Amino acid sequence: MNIEDQPLEVQWEHLLGQLEELLGKRPGDLNGVLFLIGVQELGQGAKRFTKEQKQDLMHIGICSVLSMSSYYSLEYIDQDGWPHYKLERALPPGEVLKQEALLKMHVIEYFKNL
Repeated sequence: MNIEDQPLEVQWEHLLGQLEELLGKRPGDLNGVLFLIGVQELGQGAKRFTKEQKQDLMHIGICSVLSMSSYYSLEYIDQDGWPHYKLERALPPGEVLKQEALLKMHVIEYFKNL
């Protein structure tokens, strides 16, 4: 049975295991994975970031993965190389767990496409 045929949480745990093998450290949660995606999308490599920059990187991660379903689109990249996204359509209303599941599905898809 393919991992794609498994429930979302099984796929998520599989992804976390793959990231642990790759990085030597397991991301703690969804925010940690979104941060990693933000760093990847920024393209400046691993370095020290301020608390504000870390929040910005998580936002970049969110926008990047949700751009696969046209919730966001890349608007421009600023002079420092930071991408800026434009909200194209509102996220489906719902409870936090539904929005977290939506993000996890997109994150899993993001890593399939790398």
